[in-house]
Amino acid sequence: MSAETESRQHEIEKQNASACPVVRAIDQIGTPWRMNVIYALREGEKRFNELKRATGARSKTLSDALDELVDHDIVARRMEEDAPVAVYYGLTAKGTDLLDVLADLDAWARGWGEEVPEGPDSRLHET
Repeated sequence: MSAETESRQHEIEKQNASACPVVRAIDQIGTPWRMNVIYALREGEKRFNELKRATGARSKTLSDALDELVDHDIVARRMEEDAPVAVYYGLTAKGTDLLDVLADLDAWARGWGEEVPEGPDSRLHET
């Protein structure tokens, strides 16, 4: 990395320091796939294929999203080792708290005129 690039990166990090908790929080949930997984788990645990159907994600995309959410303690992974082995995913307390924050963000977006598609995918207002 050049000295100029390194200096610019340091300047950006310094400017973002005051917004750091928000920036980190957005980084943890910041993809549509992760948000879809959180939404799909709002009613309880699901197995991988159930999540795949609920989100419409491809296996690799879903796997990556789940790995990130598990790493950030938003989703818990539980394995039952009886034959056949079953893996379940569910929201942690942190993930459940996040549902309220996302509902507030949804209300904010709607209040500022964001278009909301009609139909069963009305997301957070169904909780």
